[in-house]
Amino acid sequence: MVFGPVPNRSYHEAFMRNAIEMAEFALASDETPVGCVFVHNGEIIGRGINGTNASLNGTRHAEFVALAEIMAKHPQSILRETDLYVTVEPCIMCASALRQYGIRTVYFGCLNDRFGGCGGVMNMHSDAGVDKPYPVYGGIFREEAIMLLRRFYVQENEKGKLVMTVSDKGRIAALCILNLDDRSLTGLFPWDST
Repeated sequence: MVFGPVPNRSYHEAFMRNAIEMAEFALASDETPVGCVFVHNGEIIGRGINGTNASLNGTRHAEFVALAEIMAKHPQSILRETDLYVTVEPCIMCASALRQYGIRTVYFGCLNDRFGGCGGVMNMHSDAGVDKPYPVYGGIFREEAIMLLRRFYVQENEKGKLVMTVSDKGRIAALCILNLDDRSLTGLFPWDST
């Protein structure tokens, strides 16, 4: 894991800003504010927010939500030329999956000091193994990522209950998280403006 000067930082900050926007959307949807974007040849090919509360599924991390979107449209081989920008260091589960998928590079905002798989707790991205390691750069918009997490954890997380009342934003997020392929949803999401 590398902290410090990131080559061509302004280029990477533009994509990390998109990840921060996704995390803000997650926060507004009563989800842990983790957001990510996958970038191939300068274009975003997948977006994700944490969706564990809406789905009641602990594996619906932002990275997996975005990977499901990508895999529905592209061959897995595209990930060898794709970079991930995520607000929080990928957890051990996600870091391992990213390595198995063959991600090119990971850029993140803040460390995950409880479950981090890219140096925070374990080094899933670089430990000896069968799959090719990937480089990791941390600290891009670190303060913004931390502040989003603080805002979430100071409020009461009621989504842990089985019976949920979901706001309109929450319904939209739940549909996104459940990865429903409904073309009638086009235009409902903030990122559909393009």
